[in-house]
Amino acid sequence: MSQQQLERLMQSFESFPYKPDQTVEEMRRDYEQLCDSPLPDFIRAEAVNVGGVKAEWVTTPEFDDDRTILYLHGGGYVMGNIATHRELAGRISRAARARVLIIDYRRAPEHPFPAALEDSTAAYRWMLASGVDPSRFAVVGDSAGGGLAVAMLVAIKDARLAMPAVAVCLSPWVDLELTGVSMTSNAPVDHLVRKEEIAGHAKRYLGGKDPRTPLASPLYANLSGLPPMLIQVGSAEILLDDAKRLGERARGAGVKVSLEIGEGMMHVWSSFASVLDEGQQAIDRIGEFIQRHIP
Repeated sequence: MSQQQLERLMQSFESFPYKPDQTVEEMRRDYEQLCDSPLPDFIRAEAVNVGGVKAEWVTTPEFDDDRTILYLHGGGYVMGNIATHRELAGRISRAARARVLIIDYRRAPEHPFPAALEDSTAAYRWMLASGVDPSRFAVVGDSAGGGLAVAMLVAIKDARLAMPAVAVCLSPWVDLELTGVSMTSNAPVDHLVRKEEIAGHAKRYLGGKDPRTPLASPLYANLSGLPPMLIQVGSAEILLDDAKRLGERARGAGVKVSLEIGEGMMHVWSSFASVLDEGQQAIDRIGEFIQRHIP
């Protein structure tokens, strides 16, 4: 482990303490500031309209246009956008040798559930209609976007659409009821995500609906028929049990699951690949997993 890199990163998080009285706009501003960094020269982005949803194709020189990824960003369904996740999408593009479509799905509280799911599903339908071969297609999401990816897969299964070849979930948030033991046990070591903070996000996203609604909290959905899934989660984050339980329930439903627990790693540590060796290593494994299933 790159202990010095990890310690410097943890220290930098202290500049963004949890502020319980923040407005949604203030939360979004701080999140965007946390994610703000110069974009590496090897990443290219091209704006595109996906059935009314703002999106970008993100690529690198190594990409193969016969291998496609739909990327769903995190941010608790309240924060985050294309810009905050463009670099991570680009690094995954290079590792997987694929073109990546990242979308700006509608966010809560202005647009509660199921708006984000509708936009994600619409993007998937648009890609199928544009000729993307589902057997050459992957879905990737981080945090809330990881939960959204699973929910979208369940929705397209229920709609009897062709299933993509593979799915990747990075520190997925799949239980909006927040019942995982690690919500409490890992609270002292998680410097990025706090239970009280995401409880507020869950309330904003659900808009009064039951937190066990399967397409909002896909931990409670029927996961049978989903494609092979890679789940990455840090041992030092409160969403550890969300990831572990997702893996257990997916396996129980007959899904092939690879679960990677990053020892000492924080929430979506791959997003810090520019300053953390383990972050790039995690992205390299994502690329290997996708290329193995889409050769």
